Amino acid sequence: MPIFVLMTRIASENLNDPKGRRAMGKEWLKKVKATCPEVKWHAHYAILGPYDFMDIYEAPDVETAHRVSLISRAEGALCAESWQALPYENFLRVLEEVQG
Repeated sequence: MPIFVLMTRIASENLNDPKGRRAMGKEWLKKVKATCPEVKWHAHYAILGPYDFMDIYEAPDVETAHRVSLISRAEGALCAESWQALPYENFLRVLEEVQG
């Protein structure tokens, strides 16, 4: 299955209350699992920089990745970007194919 990276930014008022943030995160995950049960989660990180969180997951297709991103926006993310990722070894194989 394709791998996707979801980068989200949350409103600062949603980061000031740890219990509230935990509840929001659980509600988000519940909705994603109900809507996209085929998604396989690899990692969830709080990060430094322009985004607050990074999720790495597998989805069967880009439409499912869109659903995950849309649910994130509907559940309070100010920004949600989804990127498709390619494992490094696969990238090298593609590079070799392109180089001939």
